[in-house]
Amino acid sequence: MLVLYSTPANRTLFSSAILILGIFFIAANLRAPVTGIAPVLDQIILAFSLTPTQAGMLTTLPLIAFALASPMAASLAKKQGLEISLFIALLLIGAGLSSRLIDSASALYFGTAIIGVGIAIGNVLLPSLIKRDFPHKVAVMTSSYVLAMGIFGGSYSALIIPLADYKNMGWQLALACYGLLTIVSLVIWLPQLKLHTKPDKALLNNTNCIKVWRQPLAWQITLLLGLNSFFTYIMIGWLPSILIEGGHCAQQAGALQGSFQVASAIPGIILIPLLAKLKDQRLLTCILALLAACCSLGLLYLPEFASIWSITLGFCSGACFILGLSFISLRTHDSRQATSLSGMAQCFGYLLAASGPILAGSLHSHFGSWSTTLWLCALASGLCAIFGYLGGRNVTMPNNV
Repeated sequence: MLVLYSTPANRTLFSSAILILGIFFIAANLRAPVTGIAPVLDQIILAFSLTPTQAGMLTTLPLIAFALASPMAASLAKKQGLEISLFIALLLIGAGLSSRLIDSASALYFGTAIIGVGIAIGNVLLPSLIKRDFPHKVAVMTSSYVLAMGIFGGSYSALIIPLADYKNMGWQLALACYGLLTIVSLVIWLPQLKLHTKPDKALLNNTNCIKVWRQPLAWQITLLLGLNSFFTYIMIGWLPSILIEGGHCAQQAGALQGSFQVASAIPGIILIPLLAKLKDQRLLTCILALLAACCSLGLLYLPEFASIWSITLGFCSGACFILGLSFISLRTHDSRQATSLSGMAQCFGYLLAASGPILAGSLHSHFGSWSTTLWLCALASGLCAIFGYLGGRNVTMPNNV
């Protein structure tokens, strides 16, 4: 749910530069602490004797936290202010990362859930900050911080295996050391704490009354985003294991998972200027989703070309996600409708996505291979194509919703 805020006093060039730097460093913490687990997941399974289903929970917990904590982010900002709320988000992420030093499966699960809450707050409030302080550069700033998320998340996934092997550091210290970047982020964000900007109460009260749950168009957009996230988080959680089963070593698998994440951020640069020129987005969304389905099957039947499938999958996943987000604005009449639809898409979409990694782990346990999981990803992408085609029509929800 996005919250609009009143614009603060005009900033100096230096303070604006510090704010932009702070935004990018916050973005750097909104993906890597979760996705960095996947390349070392096999080591975690061995260390704590986890079943694949239990291991899938490590990817699922943050998604459940996203769904549950996202609606609370606006209330936190209402009480504490936007700047302090984002600082709290970083503190939670840092605390979750530090808990990974504890040699306990329970601590790992608890810390991962805490990280999910922190990321949920950042995911909800950071776009609001950009909308408030950079109203004429929303597209540029949004695509830039999404790219930062992809670069940091992808680089961390690619480096974590070599880092864990360096002087026998081990996977726990390799996961926890990302907290150093979180500490740097906290320091860079400190100058913003002198502000205590509160949300617009009238807007909050109005958006809570809007009901879009009975609108077919709202469900088409929600299912597009939810199914796209469903297969994306299966790939984020299990792609290294899928690649290892296909004959790649752990270091190669981690690097390819990193490529997947970086590729998922690139569409923001390409699609945002393109969207304004398209009359509707039906064919574009449908083609990208079908291409993702083909790539999932490519990982199964032609694993030797895994680099092509991984990068293309990442690109298609990121593109469908950006298209789905753009539909929230394009298919609504005003900010109240858009906010209500965004809340619906995040709540239901993340809950749907949360089932993906656990289901994938269970299927692997039952069948002894990733074949069924990859067919499931292909099916989810095929359904994305259908709902993307419907949601991409040049129509809007009724005014009276």
